[in-house]
Amino acid sequence: MKSITTTSVLALIASSDAFAPSSFTPASSVKSSMRHVNNGSALQMNLFDRFSRVAKASLNDVLKKVEDPEKILNQAVEDMQADLVKIRQSYAEVTATQRRLMKQKEQAEAISQDWYERAQLALTKGNDGLAKEALTRRQQQLDIMTDLQSQLDVQNMSIDKLYEGMQAVESKILESKAKKEQMIARARTAESTQKVNDMLSGITGTTSMDAFARMEEKVESLEAAAEVSAEMGSLSGNALPGSANSDLEKQFKMLEGDNAVDNELKKMKGMLGGSAEPKKDGVDDELERLKKEAGL
Repeated sequence: MKSITTTSVLALIASSDAFAPSSFTPASSVKSSMRHVNNGSALQMNLFDRFSRVAKASLNDVLKKVEDPEKILNQAVEDMQADLVKIRQSYAEVTATQRRLMKQKEQAEAISQDWYERAQLALTKGNDGLAKEALTRRQQQLDIMTDLQSQLDVQNMSIDKLYEGMQAVESKILESKAKKEQMIARARTAESTQKVNDMLSGITGTTSMDAFARMEEKVESLEAAAEVSAEMGSLSGNALPGSANSDLEKQFKMLEGDNAVDNELKKMKGMLGGSAEPKKDGVDDELERLKKEAGL
C-alpha cells in the first residue's frame, strides 16, 4: 500500500511538472519555429532546383561534346554489324535444328519401313497377331514423321524470314557505310568551316590572330613607357627630377630667358629710332622760320 501511494505521488509530481507554466511554449515561439522550418525547407528546395538545373546543363554540355558525328556513325555501323552477327548465329542454329529434324524424320521413315517389311513377313508365315503388332509399331513411326514434318515446316518458315532479314541487314549495312563516309566528310567540312569563321571573326578569343593583337598592344605599351622614360631623364640618367644637374639646367634656362627678353627690348628700341629727341615735322620748321623773320 505504501508503494502504491509513493508511485501515485511521483506520477502526480510528473504530471504537475508537465503542466507547469515554464514548460509551456508561447505561440510566438511556435510561429517563429515554424517560419524557420518553412524558410529552411524553401532554401533546401531552391538549392535542389538550382543544383538540378546546373547538373542538367552540365550533362547536356557533356553530351554535346561527346556526341561526335563520326563516333556516333561508326558506333551505329558497329551495332548493325553486331545485329547481323546475331542474325547469322540464329540462322545457323535454326538450320542446324532443321537438319537434325530431317535426320530424325529419315530415321523414323526407315524404322517404319522396317516394321512394314516385318509385318509382311509375319503375314507370309501366317502370324496375324505379330503382323498386327508390326503394323502398330510402323504407325507410331509414321506419327513421329508427321510431327517432325510439321516442325520442319515451321523451321523452314523461320529460316526464310531469317534469311530475308539477314539480306536486308547486309544491304542496310552497305548503304549505311557509304552514307557514313559522306556524312563524316560533311561533318568535317562543317567543323573546319566553323573553325575558320571563328578564327576570322575572333569569337573564340584564343586564336593566333588574337595572340598577335595582344602582343602588338603590349609592345606599344612598352614603347610608350620607353618614350616617357627618355623624356624624364637623359642617356646618362643624371638629369632626373631632383638631381643637381637638373637644378643647374633650370638656372641656365632662366638666364637664357632673361637674355632673350633684353635682346627683344633692344630690338624694339632700334625699331623706334634709338634717340630720346622727338623728330620734328614740317609745321615745326615753318614756325621756326616765322620766328626768325620777326626777330624773335
